[in-house]
Amino acid sequence: MRRFSQRNSLVTLNEINITPLLDLAFVLLIIFVITTPLLEQSLDLNLPSGIGTNRKIDRNDMATVEVSSQGAFVLNGRVLPRGLAQLETDLVALRLVRPNLVVNLRADGDGAYKHPYAILDLCTRLGIKIGLASQPPAGPPRSR
Repeated sequence: MRRFSQRNSLVTLNEINITPLLDLAFVLLIIFVITTPLLEQSLDLNLPSGIGTNRKIDRNDMATVEVSSQGAFVLNGRVLPRGLAQLETDLVALRLVRPNLVVNLRADGDGAYKHPYAILDLCTRLGIKIGLASQPPAGPPRSR
């Protein structure tokens, strides 16, 4: 009789009860469903709608500002010996002539960040739109 009871206990070890595993899976699913929205939005923001005017920029309304790594400023191919102060006066004068002025900023990649940031700040204070120029990556184009 003893031998029969040992054999019966071995048979029950071969069966796996999946009910606790399903309970665990459902609890984890509920935890992830509750915590995922909290991770995606940290602030409650009312974002404005993006209504843009798809107008083309006139070539005459563009001005190119270049900054070397040493901090030399060039506006439309003309070197500005007084630097940022002269750039501000020239941009104010250009803004009066061209109300839709757009500045294209070209900065040396090896230079300090303070020069491009100063130009960004200046254009923001003057209400001038600005674009940043960069080199395309070397090699074959990446597919999107």
